[in-house]
Amino acid sequence: MIKILFVCHGNICRSPMAEFVLKDMVAKRGIADQFEIASAATSTEEIWNGVGNPVYPPAKAELAKHGISCDGKRAVQLKASDYDHYDYLIGMDSMNIRNIERMTGHPGGEKIYKLLSFAGIGRDCRDPWYSGRFDETYRDVVTGCTAFLEFICGKK
Repeated sequence: MIKILFVCHGNICRSPMAEFVLKDMVAKRGIADQFEIASAATSTEEIWNGVGNPVYPPAKAELAKHGISCDGKRAVQLKASDYDHYDYLIGMDSMNIRNIERMTGHPGGEKIYKLLSFAGIGRDCRDPWYSGRFDETYRDVVTGCTAFLEFICGKK
């Protein structure tokens, strides 16, 4: 079982998009049973009294345009123990990476990656919270998840 945790700031846009895009990709390949895929936030901004907000409606709508459902997903916060549980902690941007390292106590941790690095792209995954361009973020997520899946399948 390969365990993957996608991480962004609030866990309502980029990381859940990546979670459900990758879940869709592995399901279509018939290998979903080989993966545990989840997502989390580095902040608590989208979590109130222990209950996370659902996926941001424009992010949910962008996934739906591509036939992907994220129903039931609510924001959760990254925990230090996630470093031990997951094989890959994948941040959407450089700030996420720094926060993952800090929150898990693993600076330079060998399990921590930036999503687009798997595609040989050094830049951050576009944040639609600021740009409003959920289509661009979706393309970044698909690019990163496709390359990540190729990386994983190449290791088997």
